[in-house]
Amino acid sequence: MDVILLERIAKLGQMGETVKVRDGYARNFLLPQGKALRANAANKARFESERATLEARNLERKSEAQKVAEALEGKSFIVVRAAGETGQLYGSVAARDVVDVLSAEGFNIGRNQVDLNNPIKEIGLHKVTLHLHAEVEIEVELNVARSAEEAERQAKGENLNSADAIYGVDEDALRPEDFFDPDADRDEDEA
Repeated sequence: MDVILLERIAKLGQMGETVKVRDGYARNFLLPQGKALRANAANKARFESERATLEARNLERKSEAQKVAEALEGKSFIVVRAAGETGQLYGSVAARDVVDVLSAEGFNIGRNQVDLNNPIKEIGLHKVTLHLHAEVEIEVELNVARSAEEAERQAKGENLNSADAIYGVDEDALRPEDFFDPDADRDEDEA
């Protein structure tokens, strides 16, 4: 189906372009969301008459998204979750959890704006991309930890998933001979 885009859509096109999309995508997403119109003579004339209004509204949304992006720039958010000794979470941190953390800090972000392909399943520092507008995206840092104190240690650069943090052992000091004695087997065979 050919549609006229009423706003910029990533990987599809710019406002005002006529693009060919699958019928289901047009019927179930683009048309009901008001992101596109069917490409016919009447709708082309309607788009041209409303073009200035649509561009002004798009520019306003973009400027609002820019302000939010500037406020979020360089911020790190702490997410406290229960986890095992190896750093595996008992559960996960999903897009709705990211939205909850951001809303607690005063940012109004929708769940569909969070680009999190797979849920976070271990403690550590994680980068999450937020799509605030079709032309504005920003990356924020999530500090997933067992406690606020642990989050502070992670923020300073300490790796809490290492053997040192888990078992109190310095990974650099580990040597194979500390765990295996090659002469131990020989003594039993000779005796």
